[in-house]
Amino acid sequence: MTKPFLATALCSALDLIGISGVTLADTIGRYECTAIVAAREPLGDRNEHDIVSFQYTCRGVDGLLKEALVTAVSVSEWDGQKGTYLASLDLHHAPDGFAVGQVLEGTGSTVMEDGKAVGVDASGKTVFKFASGTLAALSGKTVKFTTKPAGFGRFELEFTDWREAEQLK
Repeated sequence: MTKPFLATALCSALDLIGISGVTLADTIGRYECTAIVAAREPLGDRNEHDIVSFQYTCRGVDGLLKEALVTAVSVSEWDGQKGTYLASLDLHHAPDGFAVGQVLEGTGSTVMEDGKAVGVDASGKTVFKFASGTLAALSGKTVKFTTKPAGFGRFELEFTDWREAEQLK
């Protein structure tokens, strides 16, 4: 008697999840990136309080952004191993398309391995202020971004539909 009840409850729960529209966030695109120039400016008001700016380039490896190239600059405020993104502008050059993205908000944290910093995990929201050609579907769209380290001076950058990502919380 208990097993049929549990099976029915489990199936009902799974049906409710399906009805609610909770799905995996759609990947818009994924990039493999390399940091080019980085600068850390101590603010002097307390230890490990810095402004970090860096330039990077990326190559699209998946989704709508496959084969696209990115040139970007990012500025963030760091307090120890936690950071807040203040500004970022990225130019996406795709075959027959172009887009300009701007970070709306974002946070990051230093990833440590064997006592050494190996990169940053970050997430936030970006808006595509302009897009044309093969990237026109991005025009005006707000997306979620995530980054994760991929080796010395390298990281992966992924854009997903932020509304669907919010449903997963």
